[in-house]
Amino acid sequence: MKNAIVSIVMGCAVAVSTTAFAAGDMGNMNMASGAQQGASAKSSMSHGEVKKVDATAGKLTIKHGPLENLDMEAMTMVFKVKDPAMLSQVKVGDKIDFVAEEIDGSLTVTKLQKQ
Repeated sequence: MKNAIVSIVMGCAVAVSTTAFAAGDMGNMNMASGAQQGASAKSSMSHGEVKKVDATAGKLTIKHGPLENLDMEAMTMVFKVKDPAMLSQVKVGDKIDFVAEEIDGSLTVTKLQKQ
């Protein structure tokens, strides 16, 4: 029983010292640059081509390049639009720059401009 208690205490000591060591190593990291990179990636525009405009459903089908802020490869997919007025700005075949974000579990175009 005494050996079990000693083993538990030693295990806890190792875990605490490892955590403290890791936290100490993070003191030299520039956390602001990571936040800035995340913000710039989120606001950077992706490129695509409108394949379908579904005004009744409030959706666009876009053939797009990589979506870096969502960590997605190039593909064709359907997006909701944040503002229904975006749908009247484009037609099938238009080349666009856009920002898509995940909002309430749905991929949503939040910014849109024709090229």
